[in-house]
Amino acid sequence: MNLPDVVAALMFVGVIAYGIFGGADYGSGIWDLFAGNAKHGAKIRTQIDHSIGPVWEANHVWIIYVLVFLWSAFPTGFSALMTTLWIPWTIVVFGIVLRGAGFAFRKFSANLKSARFFGAIFALSSFITPFFLGMIVGAIVGEKVSLTSGDTVSSWTSPTSWLGGTLAVLTCAFLAATFLASDAARAGNDDVARYCAQRAIITGALTGVVALIGIAVLRSDVPNFADRLESRGWWLILLSAIFGIATMVLLRTKHIIFVRFTAAAAVAAVLIGWGVSQYPYFFFDSVTIDQVAGSDATLTGLLIVFAIAAVTAIPSLLWLYYLATRKENNLQT
Repeated sequence: MNLPDVVAALMFVGVIAYGIFGGADYGSGIWDLFAGNAKHGAKIRTQIDHSIGPVWEANHVWIIYVLVFLWSAFPTGFSALMTTLWIPWTIVVFGIVLRGAGFAFRKFSANLKSARFFGAIFALSSFITPFFLGMIVGAIVGEKVSLTSGDTVSSWTSPTSWLGGTLAVLTCAFLAATFLASDAARAGNDDVARYCAQRAIITGALTGVVALIGIAVLRSDVPNFADRLESRGWWLILLSAIFGIATMVLLRTKHIIFVRFTAAAAVAAVLIGWGVSQYPYFFFDSVTIDQVAGSDATLTGLLIVFAIAAVTAIPSLLWLYYLATRKENNLQT
């Protein structure tokens, strides 16, 4: 691997981290949307607030990290990505802002009507944001973005983009339901744990079905990428399926000790499968990583920044995640 490849790989670490931690964060909002009215949804919403409250802002670190690396290390690729896909990116930005505002303001609402309003903003934004992030990934995979041209509408509305958006929402919902079930069980909230575990199992199975259908979609819409996925990434997709099934079995048998890790591994395997299949292309399959890389001085500087962050910011984040999942920090209801 040359210098641009190393920087791209480190950037992709952030994509994986955001897919897992940010995905569980978004998914919690999705389950908030389907929790029911104020009376029936009170327990699940209380668990959601307590589970993501300590970390929802911290999870934004990962997307900021990815965007800074993208902008600094691959400026021409960043420009093409933002110019062609400015519509979904704008929706994503508004979704992130509105989601945070809705989550924060709901806690301090003066009455039930106001709490419902901000809760609806939080929940709908949690659904919309990952969907459009998935559509952006579909555009990158779907050969719709290049350095010279790209339609600002058709580039992100292909079948592959719709598949990406759907899988992103389902994956976030699966992760969140699994994490919430783990948190609730650790806190002794058995009814909430059962509720979330059942939905994690159903969502996991549905995600698998959509993924199988997605193979046919990719084969029809982007056959070149489908070939590379089948030849390079098939074992990672298989590994993801194994971890996903393991997660559902653990939830079914109420063994929650490792359920967070198996769910995270299932998502990580899919994302790595995407990266392995796309390499060495930045935009599949017309623009390589080398073609959009910045100067060696910039890339070297980013490696130094990563090394500093690896011994400062990352341990702090890991400690935060650990503290947020300790038994005594889970709410008893």
